[in-house]
Amino acid sequence: MISRRTALAGAAAGVPLLLANAPAATAAPSLQQDWSKLHMLFLIWSFESNPFFAPMINGVKEAAKATGIRVEIAYGNEDLTRMNNILQTAMANGTNGLGVTIPNDDALNATLDKAKAKNIPVISFNIDNSKGAAGKTYRLAFVGQSFVNAGITLGERMIAVHHLGKGDLVFTPVEAPAAVYAVQRHAGVAQALAKVGARTEILGTGNDHAKALSLMTQYLLGHSNAKAVISLGQTPNSQAVRAIKAAGLKIPAGGFDISPSILKDILDGSLTAAVDQQPYTQGYYTVAQMADNLRYGLYPSDMQTGGSGLIDKTNAAAAVKWAGVTR
Repeated sequence: MISRRTALAGAAAGVPLLLANAPAATAAPSLQQDWSKLHMLFLIWSFESNPFFAPMINGVKEAAKATGIRVEIAYGNEDLTRMNNILQTAMANGTNGLGVTIPNDDALNATLDKAKAKNIPVISFNIDNSKGAAGKTYRLAFVGQSFVNAGITLGERMIAVHHLGKGDLVFTPVEAPAAVYAVQRHAGVAQALAKVGARTEILGTGNDHAKALSLMTQYLLGHSNAKAVISLGQTPNSQAVRAIKAAGLKIPAGGFDISPSILKDILDGSLTAAVDQQPYTQGYYTVAQMADNLRYGLYPSDMQTGGSGLIDKTNAAAAVKWAGVTR
């Protein structure tokens, strides 16, 4: 029989042996590593010359610098075939991740399904599938604004300030009427206006400012009964005040997106308000979340940028300093 004392002594004697056979504790990995071998494509659907995207690109560059990954910026030139080709080339060249604007619910699906099959993460930004995560477009998260909600907010502000009502015609110009962002923004504005019996009419302007000004002026000359202009994109919003003046009308204007000239119009009272979707934030957090996914396996999250807040004469001065840079 083994005594209790002997058993305890044996157990104590065996402790060093057990510790010696235990696996050594591994040191926690350092966050300070060279991540430059990681690469992502950041594909904007529009043109490099479009000034709306300048703050977004600044956000992309800041996030790339902060995280250490490499980011290739490309432009689709509003050509869905070109966008598919750019995505396919990036995948063939071994990119680790894709950040992409989704201006159409169907056109990029086949290509992004190939990314899914290759386990390449995708984050959409600025424009998402109109059905969001429930849509058929593969993406892990969306970084951007709820266009419908923002449109409702803008429409309600224009109604409250300018007493728009039953039978009133509201001109709603936009760069690309068929794009998801245009459809959703218009849906929000139209929903607000419908509650008071007002109606909208859309006109495609493209992104060239001079052409947009000409098209908008011609429309207003032929529709002098328009009671307001609510622009659904930065290009027409930047030209609305000038088009109204050129047409010889005295009607209010408001719209989506900001720029130095739009802020100037707001401050001098000629533009009522503008929706700020904060493109800098969209660029920064698309890259930052992709970097976290590629480096640490962290899953990206949907992020609403800009909320549904408006910039008007009461708060425009705060945005002027960073206009065109981060605003």
